[in-house]
Amino acid sequence: MRAREHFNGLLAFLQEQLAGEEGFTLGYNAEDSAFIRFNQGRVRQAGTVRQVYVTLALYRGLRHAESKLALSGEREADLPLLQQAVQQLRAILPGLPDDPYLRLNREAWRSESSDAVAPQDAAAMAVQISELAQGLDLVGFLAAGPQYQGFASSWGAFGWHVASSFNLEFSLFHGNAQAVKSTYAGERWDAEVFAGKLHGARQQLAYLGRPLRALAPGDYRAYLSPAALEELFGLFCWGFGAQALASGGSPLQRLFSGKAALSPMLSMDERIEGGLAPAFTREGPRQAVTLIRAGQPGERLVSSRSAAEYGLTANGACSGEYPLSLRVHGGELEEGEVLARLGSGLYIGNLWYCNFSDLPAGRLTGMTRFATFWVEDGEIQAPVSTMRFDDSLFSFFGEHLEALSRTPELLLPGGTYGARQTGSMALPGALLSRFTLTL
Repeated sequence: MRAREHFNGLLAFLQEQLAGEEGFTLGYNAEDSAFIRFNQGRVRQAGTVRQVYVTLALYRGLRHAESKLALSGEREADLPLLQQAVQQLRAILPGLPDDPYLRLNREAWRSESSDAVAPQDAAAMAVQISELAQGLDLVGFLAAGPQYQGFASSWGAFGWHVASSFNLEFSLFHGNAQAVKSTYAGERWDAEVFAGKLHGARQQLAYLGRPLRALAPGDYRAYLSPAALEELFGLFCWGFGAQALASGGSPLQRLFSGKAALSPMLSMDERIEGGLAPAFTREGPRQAVTLIRAGQPGERLVSSRSAAEYGLTANGACSGEYPLSLRVHGGELEEGEVLARLGSGLYIGNLWYCNFSDLPAGRLTGMTRFATFWVEDGEIQAPVSTMRFDDSLFSFFGEHLEALSRTPELLLPGGTYGARQTGSMALPGALLSRFTLTL
C-alpha cells in the first residue's frame, strides 16, 4: 500500500479546494493487516484487510463540521469523493452556531516517524505457532501488519506515522473445558519468546486437571499478572483527563484533590517513545506527561477544548484525554520469584467483566477469569473457582501494593472493530498484600 503517496495526493488536492477564509484538517488512518484464526493449533481462517479512512473537517471562523470517508487508496477514485465531502461541509457551515471552545492549533509543525519499520511475516508466524502447538488444543487470533496514521492542516501542520506490529491472543484448553489464556505482542516476532510464552501456558495447563479450589469470600494475598492489571488500568486511566477532573467525574478525583494517595512504588507516564501511537494527535504534537510520580498526582492530559474551557495549557492529548502509550514503571520483583514472594494466596492471570462499583471512590469490581490458581508455600496447588472481587484502586495501588515486577510487558489492544487500534500499555505485574473477594 502506497499510503504516504496517497495521503500526500489528498492533501495537495484539498489545498486547491479552499475558498475565502476556509481552513481544513485531514486525519488519515490506514492498515494492511493479516488476520489468522487458530483452532486446535491449526489455521482455520486466514485473510487480509487493506482499508483507508479519512476524517475531513472544514472550518470557517468558529464554525466547523466534519465528514468521515472510507476510501479505496487509489487517488483518482478517491478525489471525487473528497471533493463531494468538501462541498457538503461547505453547505452545512452557514447553518451552524459558533463553537465557543474551538481552539485550533494553527501552528505549522511537522512530525514523521516511519524509519526501520519491521516487516511482519504472518504466514511464517502461523507456521511456527502450529508447529509448537502440536498436541495442544490451542485457540487463538493473530493480527499483524503495518498501520499508517497521518494528520495535516491548511495552516501547515503535517504528521505521518507508520507502525508495524503483531498481536497474538491464544488460549490452551484442558479436556475439562478450563483454559489458560496468554498473549504475545510486539514489533518484532521472536520464535524463542513465543516458545517461552507457550511453555509457561502449558505448565499452567497441567494444573487445570486438579479439582477446583473453592474459596470463601474474604481478603487474600494475590499476584496480578500484567494482563490482569490491563483490565484495571483500562477502566480508570481516562480519569487523568482535565475535563473528567474538572467536572468531578474522574475515579482519580480523590488523588488529585489530595484526599488520597497511592503507593510510592507507583509511577506512570504517558510516553512518546516506545509505544505504537504516533507522536501527534489532531490536537498537535503530543507531549510526554508524568501522570503519577511516586504515588503523587502528576500532570493532567489536556486537550485544546479543555484548555479553552478551564483556562489550562493543552499538551497534545487526544480529544478523549486518555493515555495512548501508558507506561507503569517496574519495581524490584523478579519474574522467577513471584510465587515464592506470594507464599500463600492467589495467582491471577486474567480478569474480566470489570466495572466501577463506586466511581467517585475509585472502587472496582469484576471476576477472576481463566487460570487463577491457589498457591501455598510458593507452589501452585489448584485452580480456583471463578470469584468476584470488589475493592478500591486506592487499596490495590496504595497501602496494599507490596511489589511490582521488574520488567513491564508491552500489551497491545486486541480490538479490531472498524480497524486495529494503535494504543498500548507497558505494565508490570503487582504483588498485593490484600485482594478482596466478595462472592
